[in-house]
Amino acid sequence: MSGAFDLAAYRERIGLGDPHPSLGALHLAHTWAIPFENLDIHLGRPILLDLEALQAKLVAGRRGGYCFEQNSLFGAALGALGFTCRLREARVRRGATGAMARSHLALEVALEDGPWLADVGFGADGILGPVPLDGREVEHHGDRNRILAEGPRQVLQAWREGAWMDLYALEPSEVFPVDLKVANHYTSTHPDSKFTQVLTAQRCAPGDRATLRNLSLTRGGVTRDLDPAELLDVLEGVFGLAFPPGTRFSPPQEPPRQ
Repeated sequence: MSGAFDLAAYRERIGLGDPHPSLGALHLAHTWAIPFENLDIHLGRPILLDLEALQAKLVAGRRGGYCFEQNSLFGAALGALGFTCRLREARVRRGATGAMARSHLALEVALEDGPWLADVGFGADGILGPVPLDGREVEHHGDRNRILAEGPRQVLQAWREGAWMDLYALEPSEVFPVDLKVANHYTSTHPDSKFTQVLTAQRCAPGDRATLRNLSLTRGGVTRDLDPAELLDVLEGVFGLAFPPGTRFSPPQEPPRQ
């Protein structure tokens, strides 16, 4: 990832005026302002990870993105603000029936009391603030998370309905830019990838988590099926994503079968 980072534009995009924000304040502001989405895949557009493209899309273009875009941009912002961080790849476990590929990107940030996980790219099931990598439980706006060691891996968990649920397992190996290119290419183009099969937009904010999957919208624990004519209005009204009238996405625009 190369190029200059426009910190002033990023601050405006996430609505953050504090010149010396904490990691937690940055994390929440980014998550609140920039939705998770994979809409370019369903418009036939490539997912680009260079810094210029990320800023043009997520900052100037006021769009969202998925993990490779979100956490690449967030990592650049952290670096510009003086934080030290490194990339971490992970295998998603939530909803998985077997071992998954390394198809998720998160960040490890060095703070005075040790390393913390930051992740602004896991959608509506994501964390609202950083989580320490030493096993301590933290709570952000009512959400409880912890990270447990599992051999060489570290597993992010969330407290859901009275039990701890695995979200993903962080891999210990170093991540290089070429690793992101391979994972991003698979995730955005392979027919077996969920992101090529299902159009999604998601927002993770305190007290307001919303998920769109094709034409099925879940918000506040209530799910309803949308009429295709509603889609663009919902994308703008719920997720802050504006598209020209008449924009059409591909996959079939119908609620996913259960």
